[in-house]
Amino acid sequence: MYNIKPYTYRQAKKLNVIVKASNKKNKKIDVFDKYGKYIVSIGAKGYADYPTYLLILGKKYADERRRLYKIRHRKDRMVKNSAGYYADKLLW
Repeated sequence: MYNIKPYTYRQAKKLNVIVKASNKKNKKIDVFDKYGKYIVSIGAKGYADYPTYLLILGKKYADERRRLYKIRHRKDRMVKNSAGYYADKLLW
């Protein structure tokens, strides 16, 4: 099970969504609207994300990984309310 980091909780509060550890075997987080309605599952297990890199390898490395992620996912992270959008906002 993925341990949701404080960074992700802060980002979720800004977006007015609720995050919970996912029950899906290959996903990290389930995203719900403020009423508890399921929106999407995000974050593939087995891959690190910005808050994880911050804890393990430090800010400089995490910032570089973030930059590369944002380049690689430029198209899907711009579609509001998509999995890519929430992954970008909550995990990166």
